Amino acid sequence: MTIELNREAIARIAALPGVAEAAEAGSALISLWPLTEAMQMDNDAKYAENLQVRVTHAFARILTGQDVTMPDAEFVYEGADEIPGRPQSIVDTLLAANDAYDTMAGYCTSGDARLVFDAAATLGVHWSDSVAHAVRATIADVESQIEADAVQGRLAASGEPEDVADRFATALAVCDALLGVVAEDAGADARARATAVLPILLYVNELREQCSIPRICLTDWQISGLLDARAGSGDAGTLAATAAYIAPLARDEWTRHHDDVLWDPGEAKRRAKEEDEKRNKEALAAKFAHIKDDPGKEAVEL
Repeated sequence: MTIELNREAIARIAALPGVAEAAEAGSALISLWPLTEAMQMDNDAKYAENLQVRVTHAFARILTGQDVTMPDAEFVYEGADEIPGRPQSIVDTLLAANDAYDTMAGYCTSGDARLVFDAAATLGVHWSDSVAHAVRATIADVESQIEADAVQGRLAASGEPEDVADRFATALAVCDALLGVVAEDAGADARARATAVLPILLYVNELREQCSIPRICLTDWQISGLLDARAGSGDAGTLAATAAYIAPLARDEWTRHHDDVLWDPGEAKRRAKEEDEKRNKEALAAKFAHIKDDPGKEAVEL
């Protein structure tokens, strides 16, 4: 199976209000680069670490079907290979999810799409031979088309909102196509369907990054929600459903990333102090609001 990235369809997706809003947030984030301040670079590194924790947390919840907690994911990311009082199966799955994440992260520098199969094997995701062949062919096809579009100037690398929207819509089209490929093999079981798409989500995140579109994160229930939205898309088509579902999540994620990069602990502390003082003054004023001033009271010089 191969697909064609229909530029007219992608243009329609890029023009959707939700995609345009996400592109505005993405443009604001992209405009911060190149980062030059040490604090912002440190903030960005912390954001990237937190993103990996959140992604692996979501993956482990799907893969195990258990109540994996965020502290579980944080401990394993920080190097734990066992957690007292917690099932070892959760720890092992989180370790595998981190290995898969790190493996797929190499795509940005190597461009080796075979890494998606390495990541799938690490996660314990087993596609049938026909689906694996279709994934391989689809990735080769879309990457060739993306490269051709870039050469012909149809995928401008600028941070302008309309260009971000076009690249984002292209990535959404790739994501939707690959989700359609693996969905054929997943059956009706919701957890099995969610498990089958995990390597695809890793791949598309790295493809976005390679196309100058920031990464995003979906929780376990958002991954399931995306698959449900596609399954119920009807005449609108799965691409429109995929775009409508992911766009607001991307907008919120890119806004969060932007704010995280610019976060200044000193400024935040100052603002918090000002807010506390304001609340205290308002509370004090409310407490004595019933006491009227005595117009005949002698003025006191302070």
